[in-house]
Amino acid sequence: MTEPYDDAARPVPLRPFGVGLVVLGGIGLLAAFTLVVDKVRLLEDPLYTPSCNFNPVLSCGSVMRTDQASVFGFPNPLLGLVGFSVVVTVGVVLATGTRVPGRLLTGLAGGAALGLAFVHWLAFQSLYRINALCPWCLVVWAVTIPIAVWSVLVALRVDLPDGRGRRVAEAVWSVRYLVVLAWYLLVVVLALVRFWDYWSTLG
Repeated sequence: MTEPYDDAARPVPLRPFGVGLVVLGGIGLLAAFTLVVDKVRLLEDPLYTPSCNFNPVLSCGSVMRTDQASVFGFPNPLLGLVGFSVVVTVGVVLATGTRVPGRLLTGLAGGAALGLAFVHWLAFQSLYRINALCPWCLVVWAVTIPIAVWSVLVALRVDLPDGRGRRVAEAVWSVRYLVVLAWYLLVVVLALVRFWDYWSTLG
């Protein structure tokens, strides 16, 4: 069984990570809540125009009306409400310096990795099947990437024994912001290429 891990030991400071989880999770929670509200209003009034309908490409309404928006039989943002609530809760616990079992960090990493995989599936569907991007969904994608990357790296740094694997995790952690930035740039490039015919008409 993994022993409780706390920030006092200092090999892997958890308080800054906890603060980051609270901020990113809070942003994701706000985006998910807004999507839920718009989805309810859309169900009440099919003619309702969601707050994030800006143009033919950036259009929440176009995405909300698809089957992909309710993969499990209910609106996807409900998953976000639950998932980001967990992230914020864990973040608060870590930010206060409370001792936590290592399996909590492992569970967070596993859940975040699943969320990241789901987000990438939704991104593919939006780009190449639905042909529209939901701005609030983009916010969810934007916070899910660092939450997942950092959660996995923190879990590895805590759980892995000293050795090559641990050194690799530490090396990637040292450039974690560049990793996330590169991930963002990849998504931006894919969106620019996919909808270039529309973007080129602007300006």
